[in-house]
Amino acid sequence: MSTLSQDHYRALIEGASDAILILDPAHRILEANRAAEVLLGRPRTELVGGGYDDFVVPDERESSARMGPRLVSESTVRVETRHFQRPDGTRIPAEVSASCVRVDQESGASLVLVLMRDVTERERAEVALRTVRHRLVESEEEYRVLFESNPHPMWVYDKQTFAFLAVNDAALRHYGYSRQEWLSMTVLDIRPPEEVAAFQAAFEARNARLAAPIDPAGHTFKHRKKDGTVIEVEIASNSIVFDGRKARLILATDVTEKRSLEAQLVQSQKMESIGRLAGGVAHDFNNLLGVIGGYAELLRKRVNDDPRVHKYVEDIVKAADRAAGLTRQLLAFSRRQVLQPKVLDLNAVVGEMEKMLRRLIGEDVQLVTVFDEELGTVKADPGQVEQVLMNLAVNARDAMPLGGRLTIELHNVDLDRAYARQHADVPAGRYVMLAVSDTGQGMSREVKARAFEPFFTTKEAGKGTGLGLATVHGIVKQSGGHIFVYSEAGQGTTFKIYFPRADEAGATEETAAVEPAIPRGSETVLLVEDEGTLRELIRECLESSGYAVVEARHGAEALTLCERHPDPIHLLMTDVVMPGISGRELAGQVKAVRPGIRTVYMSGYTDDAVVLHGVLSEGMAFLQKPFTQEALARKVREVLDARA
Repeated sequence: MSTLSQDHYRALIEGASDAILILDPAHRILEANRAAEVLLGRPRTELVGGGYDDFVVPDERESSARMGPRLVSESTVRVETRHFQRPDGTRIPAEVSASCVRVDQESGASLVLVLMRDVTERERAEVALRTVRHRLVESEEEYRVLFESNPHPMWVYDKQTFAFLAVNDAALRHYGYSRQEWLSMTVLDIRPPEEVAAFQAAFEARNARLAAPIDPAGHTFKHRKKDGTVIEVEIASNSIVFDGRKARLILATDVTEKRSLEAQLVQSQKMESIGRLAGGVAHDFNNLLGVIGGYAELLRKRVNDDPRVHKYVEDIVKAADRAAGLTRQLLAFSRRQVLQPKVLDLNAVVGEMEKMLRRLIGEDVQLVTVFDEELGTVKADPGQVEQVLMNLAVNARDAMPLGGRLTIELHNVDLDRAYARQHADVPAGRYVMLAVSDTGQGMSREVKARAFEPFFTTKEAGKGTGLGLATVHGIVKQSGGHIFVYSEAGQGTTFKIYFPRADEAGATEETAAVEPAIPRGSETVLLVEDEGTLRELIRECLESSGYAVVEARHGAEALTLCERHPDPIHLLMTDVVMPGISGRELAGQVKAVRPGIRTVYMSGYTDDAVVLHGVLSEGMAFLQKPFTQEALARKVREVLDARA
């Protein structure tokens, strides 16, 4: 693994909230993150080099040793709970999952990635669950205190009708229902339609076996909140008698964020493994091309006057040159290029490339550049940055066969802890953003998920190698940056690249300086965002600043809430691009119902790009994703305080 690749992985695993160990095939520890040091109660120097099983409590080591053979046959193993022993003798319960990662396709060499989550609090909650069960028999008053004060969502439902019989405040807060609404539903109503059959099958299977009185947490289901957000939850359940009826007592743990971070880590491993393979192939293929090209050059000097033979040799040379270009792209993706980084002003880099880019994209595509006079500097290889711009420009041109606009924007941005928490390999800090937006065909969710994979292309045969975006991804990562794509079918695409600022001490670390006071308010905000996780984050940020929030998944739901909400709504905060009604159309219809309401638009597309798309007019209040809690609060306060 190259030094830069090690740095990338160090940032990735250190930013994870779960403990992470990397083991060799003999289960010796090669790497451990800070969370592992905390969970196991030992510094990294004592963990690395030790055996994984040495830290498992003695009475579980035999079963722990069986993880290796299971990994050979199953590739991924999830262990519900394993107990680890700290130096002071404390036993720490942890949920363990392990994956076998092949690091060398030729030799078959592999490593084991182990993720461990401290479930001490969950075990305490299960003890409380057992206690609640006994208290139900002994004292209804004590039961009520234990049930209502539990910080985890809990409820009771009838085993025959599935109707809810009781629910605690934690569940009502988490799922968004009132107590009256909750108690009028059944357990089937909080599940997406596609999950109902799976729940019923699991319920019947549980009842068919002679199980212990309590099922431990670990059964994972999908639930749907009142606002439509689908979450993943782990369920611990217990058979009880409630008011003379056979019932089940449920404790739920939301693991949505955990699953998301695990998926990001797996995707990062996948890209790293593909990069290793691609780099190895490119290196060996380059040697072969050197031989082919060299002999073709010698042959070209010795061919006779036969024009056919001369053409054959020329075709060999051209083919070798094209193949060499492909191997250079593979090397860029695998991050094995030799970089010559310099401190750069990206304003200057983009300015110098404007003429070339205009020729590259053609006359039917308008190029718009937006510079930032106060732009910070970055440290990168200028040639590689130019290649990134050219590849993105070509990709945008191909997405606009009938013409359109290509917008390149540069801005200073701050990414806070909230953003970093949702993106496992992105440290919070100060960055320079390079955004490239087009008004083309856009991408579906499935295409976005594979956009940076090598050899993946949506273009017809012969019109693309599938290496353009893979090359961009490799260059950005090797330069210490991060890249994300915002796109929806028919709505164009924006690529955002974040380079750490080179003109800031500790560019990728949050400063210890006192943060400025975040403005607060008490008004009511109607929040409309179709991405559930992001909607929840924005709601939390607004509520922490004092605002009351009414949230909706889409325009139709927002209009219904707007008409039915009994109190004033002071601000509409809406995504620009949504299924059904667009943000701008929604704002017009909301104003007809509530004439005095103010509006803030938000989008993953850049502000100049949405204006150029004709989606918004200049002067409209706009907030570009991602944004910090401070930026959100200041924009909301600015719009609410503005005088019409």
